[in-house]
Amino acid sequence: MSGCPIDYALSVFGDRWSLIIVRDLAIKGAKTYAELLDGWEGISSNILVQRMKHLEDRGIVEKYKNPANWRSSIYELTPKGRALAPLLAEIVLWGGTYNEADDPMQSTFEAVQSDRAGFEAAILEGKET
Repeated sequence: MSGCPIDYALSVFGDRWSLIIVRDLAIKGAKTYAELLDGWEGISSNILVQRMKHLEDRGIVEKYKNPANWRSSIYELTPKGRALAPLLAEIVLWGGTYNEADDPMQSTFEAVQSDRAGFEAAILEGKET
């Protein structure tokens, strides 16, 4: 690693799937492997396993045994992962401004536009946005 802050950040969450997982945990309220697997983008199970392990190893995500079902786990962002809140807000604003999809999903974009501080605070506190 070069020591460059951008290089470090990209090595932690700079691929598409890592940020989608962070989004699903922080914004969509996903908590289980099944909920993460059932996202809009259609991540494959082997990629999800790899990315979750990567994010756990880098301190972005924590895994706990599900008290309601001992065979499954609950995933949460760590404080380090929740500290990505300002970055997520900025990406949502940029993506919402320049999204050229025929039917762009605007609800999160509108939520960040109307109350960015509240959006970031909810993520930082581990609450659903």
